[in-house]
Amino acid sequence: MIVLIGGEKGGTGKTTLATNLAAQRSATGHRVLLLDADPQGSASNWTQLREEAGIMPQVTCVQKFGPALVAEIQPLAHLYEDVIIDVGGRGDSLELSTSLAVADTAIIPLQASQFDLWTLARMDKLVATAREVNPSLRALVVIGRASSHPLVSEAAEALSALADYPQLQRIATVIRDRIAYRRSSHEGKSVTEIAPADKKAIKEVQDLYAAVFEK
Repeated sequence: MIVLIGGEKGGTGKTTLATNLAAQRSATGHRVLLLDADPQGSASNWTQLREEAGIMPQVTCVQKFGPALVAEIQPLAHLYEDVIIDVGGRGDSLELSTSLAVADTAIIPLQASQFDLWTLARMDKLVATAREVNPSLRALVVIGRASSHPLVSEAAEALSALADYPQLQRIATVIRDRIAYRRSSHEGKSVTEIAPADKKAIKEVQDLYAAVFEK
């Protein structure tokens, strides 16, 4: 399966989702490639930390951009059971449009802010265009970095806005802004691997994993 994690806006926590899904998928015995298509290289840095610390299972990661990414996504997909692509936050990027054209599932992280909601129309059009050549593409919007305060309802309000965008499918999973995500990324781990365990963060990742891989 080819899974794209990307969108039009940065700062939505996409690399956090990509690395956690890659670790979770690898832990279930699948051969996974984490494909870092973001010039910032955060996913590559995470896998380097993981390798240096000897954390198992190892997660293979390569960096590809521009024409190199275009030419190699599908060949790489034949070598691995799953390819998880972390794409930078620019809606006009070649990496994003190319990945949408070949992905089985696209995860579009969205913060519960008006600035992020304004990107939905553009993403809806990009997905519609991609489906002209990739009609089976699933496009899942997940609210990321949401407030963990129980009285803040921004996440639910943002999800309701998706009704106006027919190409995008909302999922109930909400990724909250938790210290566990930052701690795990600094250690080259997923939230399922750190101690003490944050059960709420673990459930969020497991719910997202189920939506992507156990549909």
